[in-house]
Order: sequence, then structure tokens, then C-alpha cells
Amino acid sequence: MSQPNGGTFDIVILGAGSGGYAAALRAAQFDLKVALIDKAELGGTCLHRGCIPTKALLHAAEIADQTRESEQFGVKADLVGIDMAGVNAYKDGVVGRLFKGLTGLLGHNKNITIVQGEGKLVSKDTVEVNGQRYTGRNVILATGSYSRSLPGLEVDGERVLTSEHALKLDRVPQSAIVLGGGVIGVEFASVWKSFGADVTIIEALPRLVAAEDEEISKQVERAFRKRKINFKVGKPFEKVEKTENGVKVTIAGGETLEAEVLLVAVGRGPTTANLGYEQQGITLDRGFVIVDERLRTGVGNIYAVGDIVPGLQLAHRGFQQGIFVAEEIAGKNPAVIDEAGIPRVTYSDPEVASVGITEAKAKEQYGDDKVSTYNYNLGGNGKSQILKTAGFIKLVRVNDGPVVGVHMVGARVGELVGEAQLITNWEAFPEEVAQLVHAHPTQNEALGEAFLALAGKPLHAHS
Repeated sequence: MSQPNGGTFDIVILGAGSGGYAAALRAAQFDLKVALIDKAELGGTCLHRGCIPTKALLHAAEIADQTRESEQFGVKADLVGIDMAGVNAYKDGVVGRLFKGLTGLLGHNKNITIVQGEGKLVSKDTVEVNGQRYTGRNVILATGSYSRSLPGLEVDGERVLTSEHALKLDRVPQSAIVLGGGVIGVEFASVWKSFGADVTIIEALPRLVAAEDEEISKQVERAFRKRKINFKVGKPFEKVEKTENGVKVTIAGGETLEAEVLLVAVGRGPTTANLGYEQQGITLDRGFVIVDERLRTGVGNIYAVGDIVPGLQLAHRGFQQGIFVAEEIAGKNPAVIDEAGIPRVTYSDPEVASVGITEAKAKEQYGDDKVSTYNYNLGGNGKSQILKTAGFIKLVRVNDGPVVGVHMVGARVGELVGEAQLITNWEAFPEEVAQLVHAHPTQNEALGEAFLALAGKPLHAHS
């Protein structure tokens, strides 16, 4: 499985996260010989310290809320408490099973050599690991990202945490301040609130989940107020001090807040420092590797994928880019990935899911008078009523043209983004989607109803 003494390969991949391992598996299908190098575990951040463990926590949080609120469904149950050891065992079990599956898949592939160790790019076609050189006719950089902090903000892993530390906590903090109201911040705030903590989010931008459509942000804020999750937007962080039993955070305007822990969720930075990239002539911008639309760096046959490439830092984007580059190297000339067509999901309660562009972006791109929108309230959807969720689906279309954005908020809307993605990526017209039959009773019907309305034939909605 492992070849500790170097050699020459068709592709040398530095990083075995979503982008790196997808490239390895796809390249192996073309009978290309691959060296897959990583200093940590196969699967990278997403599997071990990101998407998978956080979603397991969020599911446990959902169970806690359902138990707490079971009476409204006619089920009598008491929430005795949260056993963090039990929650972590469940979470680690999920990660462990997926890791075992991935290790088996890669390890049994005769075309893939797995090399464990810290790799460094030492020439335009060579990565050095553990003193051995692995030369590739092609090289793929897939070194991922790390949790950023802010100047003057020292993470100690005990009172000042990153998401990695938060995932390993053996207790539910009584109170928490979450610095950053983006995806990671709102997901952890949602979990901790469900587990019984007192939570406050601090965000420098004017709204929570600021990358989403403005109306979606407003609905998330409304839901968080209802859940008694506190948040302060438009309030940049100034400083943090340790107190006897926690932290004291000062924000713009001199206001101070105290809590047991501070979670730093101000985004993720590219892992590109001290890896030899610049020495080989690769262009970096604030640490990100600059590539063309075919993910080439412009230096030799070196490509870059995933979180180190400017754009959405999403595991499924890295995964798709890895497949794309393997196919490109194999001479299959794959279609360029449309960044706007990549679905995005925030797994808080309520969930947020979107694909395509926001109303503001559409107006900027096509002109104010060329864009129309339609909001379908989930209150009119049978399954959403059963789930007792509030929210809506917002469609953004170019007049007399296709739908260019689908934005959703409410319980489980992440499961609807697959159809939404097909609609926007295939540039469907509302009339075409309105012909499709959506199963009843599903939340999926809400998408169908929204398109019926946009096509000028609303049945359960006012046009």
C-alpha cells in the first residue's frame, strides 16, 4: 500500500482530503499511477474535523430539541440531560466507519500509493516526504485549510477555541460567545443552544450568514431570536481577556460580554505556508493559490484544488475539482466547473440551502428591471406543517429567462438543494419545472409550488 522510498508517478497529490482523494480515485480509474501524500489521516478536515463530525453534533442537537418539544406532538418525554461522552462516542463512531471505508477503498487500489508524512514541493514535478522524493508527470496541490484567528486573539484550546477544539469538548459550556456569524459560527451556536448553553454570536458584518441572500439572513435572525440565541451584528471584535471562570470579550463601541468559552469562527485560511509553493514560482494571493479555469497554476504541470483555491470552501467543491483535474490529466477535456452552480448548505436550525446567485447579485449582473423573484412560504406546505417548521423558498429569475438562484430556509431544506441545483445548472425556465410532478406530501412540493407560481399558475399561493 505504501511506498516509502520515492519513485516516479503519473500524478503526485499533496493532500488527501476531499479534493486529493477524489483526484486519486478518478485517476486510478484511468490506470494512472498515483502517489497520495498526507501528513495526517486520509479524508482530511471534512471527515475528521469538519463536515461529518459537526453534522453528527447537529443531529444530536435536533434529537435534544425534539425530546424537549415532544409534548406538542402528543408524545410525553423528558430531556434528562446531554451526555457529552455519549454524543462524542456517536460522532466518533460515524467518523470511524467512514474513515475505515475510505482507507480500504484507497488502500486496496493497485494504482494508488499512500505516503504518510509531511510533503514539500521541491521542484516543478517533485514532492519530498520523509527524505524521499516522489516525482510526478503531474502534481496536484490539495493541502486544504486551517481555522483562522484574528490578530491579538490567542487560541489556547481551553477557553478560546477553534471549531477543532469545540468538536472535542467533553462538556456543554454553560455559556459561549461565538465570534463569527458565518456557516461555522451559526452551526455551533445552534448546537450549543440545543444542548442547553447560553449563546451569543458576534459578527462584524451587518447580518448573520452574510454570504446568503438578504431575506434568508433575516429569517435566520428571526428564528434565532425565537430560539433565544443572542447575536450582535455590525460589531467588530476588539479584544479578549481571561477571567476567573472564562473570558471577557470587548466589541466595537466598548461593550463587553462574558462567557465560559469563546469560539473563534472567523473563517478558514489556506494551508500553503512553508510548502515550497512560492519557491517554485506559484502565484499566491493572501495565501491562496491562483489558478486558471482549468485549475492550472501556470507552473509546469501543477494543478491546485479545494480550499487553497479562491472561492467557496466546501468539501464537495474540492471533491468535484479533484475529479475534474484527474479527467483533465487523462485527456478527457471535462467541462469547466461553474462556481455559481455549486450548492451551499448551512445545517443550523433552521437549515439554509442555496444554489446560484442572490437577488442582489442578479440585479447587479442583469439590471434591476430584468430580474424578478418569488417567495413561497413553507406555511403552505403539508410536510413542513407536520414538521412544525417556518421558512420559505425564494426563486430569482431573469425575466422571460431561466431561474438563476434558489434560496431556501427551514427544517431539512438541505435535502431539497439537489433538485434546485439541476434547475439552475440546466438553466430551466419556470414553465418547464412547473410540468414536473412533485410527490405529496413532501417538502419537495414546496419547490414545485414555487415554480407553479413563477410560471403564472399559482395553486396554493397568491401570485
